[in-house]
Amino acid sequence: MDYELLTILLPAFAAGILVLSTHVVLGKQVLKRGIIFIDLAIAQIAALGAIVVRMDHDIAELAYAHVWMPALFALAGAGIIAWLAKHMAEELEAMIGCFYVLSAVTAMLLLSNEPHGAELLKQLMSGQILWVSWQQLLLPAGVYSAILALIFVKPKILNGAAFYLLFAVVITLSVELVGVYLVFSSLILPALAINKLKGKYALLWAYAVGLVGYLLGLYLSASLDLPSGAAIVATLALSAILFRLVSKKRVAS
Repeated sequence: MDYELLTILLPAFAAGILVLSTHVVLGKQVLKRGIIFIDLAIAQIAALGAIVVRMDHDIAELAYAHVWMPALFALAGAGIIAWLAKHMAEELEAMIGCFYVLSAVTAMLLLSNEPHGAELLKQLMSGQILWVSWQQLLLPAGVYSAILALIFVKPKILNGAAFYLLFAVVITLSVELVGVYLVFSSLILPALAINKLKGKYALLWAYAVGLVGYLLGLYLSASLDLPSGAAIVATLALSAILFRLVSKKRVAS
């Protein structure tokens, strides 16, 4: 592997580590709450905010608009979902699914007359993790560290409405780094891999599943010239399935 390729893969893998650092913990909570599609919905809403920034040059010229505009959209979406969780709990998953579909078609409508609309939508969904720079990782690293510290000091914060606030902030930054598909996969697949696993090391195994998926996906993407986001989603799924099968056999024996 030559030096030039390594300079591309290292920040991409660092981005994967950062995303997994928070997504594994939040993904476990998502499964516990039974709101599987909340990550897709919030990620798509954040992507909608990013589209607004890229379409409006006046907004785009404002400082850090690419961060705070998607964050505002994500926080608004998370606030509505938190309200629905309190008042429409029995229909929450269906409402979240509707949120996702509506935000997705809104994005398509906004970009329908844009010359490069299809390419922008593809970037937001699949991400461009291979082109992430070290500088882009500074803000997510700081915010993720603060959120992880807060969860460590006060773990019960994930059980209340504050979970939706933290979730929205994390998802906003992650969509900018890796795209909607990888956000969903990083949250759900490692969490599913350890869903039936008990013990204090379960969370560590989830991180291992995620890291193997990212490492293998990036390697295959670079070696075979495959789309990085799609390759990592596939290898994350493979890593999760293999771990689930192996751990099930060990428990059975």
